[in-house]
Amino acid sequence: MTPDWIGAFFVGLIGAGHCIGMCGGIASVLSMGKHSRQNSFVIPIYYNLGRLLSYAFIGALIGGTVSSLAQVSAFNGLLIWLRLLAALFMVLLALYIGKWWHGLLFVEKLGQKVWEHISPLGQSILPLKSPVHAFPFGLIWGWLPCGLVYSTLTWSAVSGSWINGGLIMLAFGLGTLPAMLTVGFGASFIKKLQQSPLFRQTGAVMILMYGLFTGYHAFAML
Repeated sequence: MTPDWIGAFFVGLIGAGHCIGMCGGIASVLSMGKHSRQNSFVIPIYYNLGRLLSYAFIGALIGGTVSSLAQVSAFNGLLIWLRLLAALFMVLLALYIGKWWHGLLFVEKLGQKVWEHISPLGQSILPLKSPVHAFPFGLIWGWLPCGLVYSTLTWSAVSGSWINGGLIMLAFGLGTLPAMLTVGFGASFIKKLQQSPLFRQTGAVMILMYGLFTGYHAFAML
């Protein structure tokens, strides 16, 4: 287990309040209706399994692609500059989680054009004909533009391999899982915890310190 895996998990855990805002409504919609109410326990599980698999795939794709480019070009300095970019995103993420500055939301807009072409696939699955259909729905919704996802993907980019890239994103997804499952099951304790200023700002300071440390280490390598 690497520090990046642990860091990605806590980013998901601390920032899951953002996930509730973006995906919580979707999880609730999946649990509506007569058919869905009869399967209200398994539908959130299928949905989140699909979502986590999407995260892992995206992380593996980014991590593998960047590491391959670095090897082919024999330009290891590329990874150092990308680590600086990852450090910058960690700082932006910390500022967003602490509610000190919301500049990270501008990054989300970069993925809106792609999402416009992907989202109709998910909408075509609704209403669910079977609880199992929540799984492919989660696969599609894992591509929803999200500043938290984009920030963690920068870690995957400098992870050095497709395996580490996928595991970093999987760890992030597991961090969001408690909040997302409780939304699907109608619980509120985790949501209240995510909204706690002390919880958010403590986590934000930790991420900020890790981001600054990562940036300092990258500068030292340069």
